[in-house]
Amino acid sequence: MNAIHRNEQQALARAVLEINVNNHPGVMSHVVGLFSRRAYNVEGILCLPLGNGQHSRIWLLVNEDGRLPQMIKQLEKLEDVIAVRRHGADHAVFSQLEAFFQA
Repeated sequence: MNAIHRNEQQALARAVLEINVNNHPGVMSHVVGLFSRRAYNVEGILCLPLGNGQHSRIWLLVNEDGRLPQMIKQLEKLEDVIAVRRHGADHAVFSQLEAFFQA
């Protein structure tokens, strides 16, 4: 990736998608596959089980563009997706991770 392309990517606004899903093998593949098939880049992924492990929460850091509302609608249609919430790029989950890795 050249420096010009990298600078253009950094200038894009970002969003965090918080996705609650049923936890079983293949769910992550379905979620990120949706983005991959539409050539929509995912900048960061974090996934953790919830409670007794039947559900998980996935956080995706994505570039915000005109396609994002449609991507959210498509996510909501996936069988194992329970809920999708959209946050600003300053959402604590990724900002705390960035601070941890920069230290």
